[in-house]
This record gives sequence, C-alpha cells and structure tokens, in this order.
Amino acid sequence: MALRGISCLALAASLCACAGTVERQDGVRIVDVADGWAGNSVNAVVFRKNSLATHEGMQYIAFYDGEARVVLGKRKLGARDWELHTTQYRGNASDAHNSISIMVDGAGYLHLAWDHHNGPLRYARSTAPGALAAGPEEAMTGRDERSVSYPEFYRMPDGGLLFLYRDGGSGRGNLVVNRYDPASRTWRHLQDNLLSGEGQRNAYWQAFMDKAGTLHLSWVWRESPDVASNHDMAYARSRDGGVTWERSNGARYALPITAATAEYAARIPQRSELINQTAMAADDRGNPVIASYWRDPGSDVPQYRVLFHDGAAWHVANLGFRRAPFSLSGQGTKAIPVARPQVMVSGASAWLLFRDEERGSKASVACTADLRQGHWQVRDLAERSLGAWEPSFDTELWQRSGQLNLYLQAVHQADAEGITRAGPTRVGVLEWTPTCADNR
Repeated sequence: MALRGISCLALAASLCACAGTVERQDGVRIVDVADGWAGNSVNAVVFRKNSLATHEGMQYIAFYDGEARVVLGKRKLGARDWELHTTQYRGNASDAHNSISIMVDGAGYLHLAWDHHNGPLRYARSTAPGALAAGPEEAMTGRDERSVSYPEFYRMPDGGLLFLYRDGGSGRGNLVVNRYDPASRTWRHLQDNLLSGEGQRNAYWQAFMDKAGTLHLSWVWRESPDVASNHDMAYARSRDGGVTWERSNGARYALPITAATAEYAARIPQRSELINQTAMAADDRGNPVIASYWRDPGSDVPQYRVLFHDGAAWHVANLGFRRAPFSLSGQGTKAIPVARPQVMVSGASAWLLFRDEERGSKASVACTADLRQGHWQVRDLAERSLGAWEPSFDTELWQRSGQLNLYLQAVHQADAEGITRAGPTRVGVLEWTPTCADNR
C-alpha cells in the first residue's frame, strides 16, 4: 500500500505521533512513513546499519510495527509517498537489542537481518531486485550463526556486501565478518574472530566503508556485561574487503587483534562513562574519524568527543557543551539522557548528530567548518521531543550526494531492558542538506 503525507500544522514537544509532511524555513523536511513500535528504543538504536538504504534512486526503510512485525518500505528519493509491505516476520521487539538492519546489494536485492541478541541468525533477502517481499529465512555460511548480536551490513564499491556481527555474549564475544558476492548470490566466511577478547572481554565496534572501499573499524573493550567496564578506543582498517587488517600507519596486524596488539586512538579508563557502539567515518583522504562520549577524571559530566587522525597522529576534540551529569552502570539497554552520536565528514567539515535531555530530547546537530580547528556550533533539526531516540541515517545516500536522510521516531526506553506501555508512534524521515558556516 502507499501512504500519502498530509499537512501537519505543528509539531508538539511530546512523544505523540504527528502525521504529515513538515517543511521548515531552514531547509529541513520531515516526511511521514507509518506508525511503528515505540514501547522501547528497538526501532531507533544507533547500531542499525542501516535503517535506511538507497540504491539507484530508490530508498528503502525497515521498522517494527505496533505488533512487532517487520515492515519494509520504499519510495523514490525525495517523494512523499511510501510503498509499504508487512512481511511474514516478527521479532522480539521487547528487547531493544533486536533491531532490524538492511542493505541493498549491487544487483538490487534487499538484504535484512533482525531479532538478534545472543540468538540464532535471522536473515532473508528480497525475492527479486527492487522487491519488498522477503524470501525465506536462510543461513549465510552455516558457521558461527547460533549466538548472533548486532548485525551490520556494509556495501562494497563493487556491489558486494560485508556482514559484521558478534558471535557470543557480552564480555566474551568475537567479531565475525562475512562477505557476499552478488554474482553467485553466496556468502563466505572471512573472519571468525577478528577482535579477540581472549575469553576475558569483548569488543563493541563501529565501522564505516569509505569511497575508496576501505573498511574502518574502531571499538571499545568491555571487561564484563556491566557497561561501566568499557575502556579505551582502538582502531583498525582493511583495504581488501575484510581479509587483511592494518593500523593507521599501514603496519599489518597479526590476527586476531587483541587488547595487547591493538592500536589506540585514545586510552580511556574503566568507569569513565564511556559508551559503546557509537560512530565511525573517514575524511576525503581516508583518515578515520570516530565519535563517542565519556567524562574526564574529576568531572561528572560526560561530553561528546570526536577523535580524528590527521595522517600523522590521533587527536581528540572535546565538544564541551554539555552541563548535566549522568552515570552508566549495570547490564542491558540503559535509559540514558543522551543518545549515542553519529558522525559525518565532508572536506574539512564535520557534523555530529545526537539527542540530549538538556535540549529537550530533540534531534540535534553539532557542526564545525574545520574539524582540526574546532569551533563547534549546536542547533536543533526538529522541534519535538523524541524520548530515547538515537540517530541512524542513509549512509549510501550521504556518500553519493551529501544529503542527510535521518530515521526519526519518538520512542521510550525503560532501564535494564524494560519496556513501557506506550503505543505506536509515527516513523518519519528527516531530510536535510548539511551546511556549517564558520561564524567566529
């Protein structure tokens, strides 16, 4: 079915859904899609790779509806009408880890993985190029597919896909990498233990595929299921689609990478309120950029940070605009007053997407016209509160055209994997062409 957006007079600063398409004076447009599950943050967690994906002028979306059914949709880029299809699949939406990730391969097939938190692989692909109908659930390689978490797709410049996920549980998991060949329509195992916790810890990673086809990977180590045991920020990259890995200086890693052999962009102690699974990017020269948050010793206020490599060394920018303290501890998905951020880079400019209770829990952005110089400016992209929303966006569209299409939905999150009685809320896509003038 197709959904037609209707005019919406105002956006309320609440968690209610607001139907319609909203156009603002500052170039931001919000296009409605449909109602989605909002009892927790499963539809709006930062590690969805991807919530939106574009291929040959068509944009695809995925989310759980109010009954936890997997819904797929598509539209022509920039259109207000969405064609939606409710698939035969459901997920355990009461666990906020169990998000849906999608990507389109070079042949036009839509791939989806959903409902994962230390459970069997759930993976399917569309029945035909451009189709929303999903085929049967299937294995990829049949190896290391019984305890899957955090599935992520990345498209290679040749149209192939990489699929990353954790095999095992928090504090004892390994990073698996599979590669898909669209010509043969088959998957093969590349890595079964790329980042090894040696039975003592596990890595929580973030990744990014740059225009040259280099896969950038950064991660924190966690010593136990307690999020407070996160520490340090490590880095690796692969120039051959995940087969071999190297440091930022080109020195090759012996695999698996361990805590003792990793390159560190920053050393951050445990109990620094360091969050896991945030954002990765690279500049036009292929230099890595990482976004996260943590607090300095002697401070109780976690601050957003951007770590970047200038070709010679790592640097850390403290954005420093937050004022409210909070603390991370315990297990499960936390009710946190700020979102894990996303980061985007173009030329010398950088944008950090986030949500913060200090600003009314809106979709907000901090930007700088020159990453090396700083001078970050902060503004809101939407006026309504989004509750526990975290940003995810159409990475393929951003890479090709510099357009931001951001998944938008007001969601709730109770602490320690709890759910609320909130009914469905409106899913939307925020469209914006990012700019950032240096107003010093």
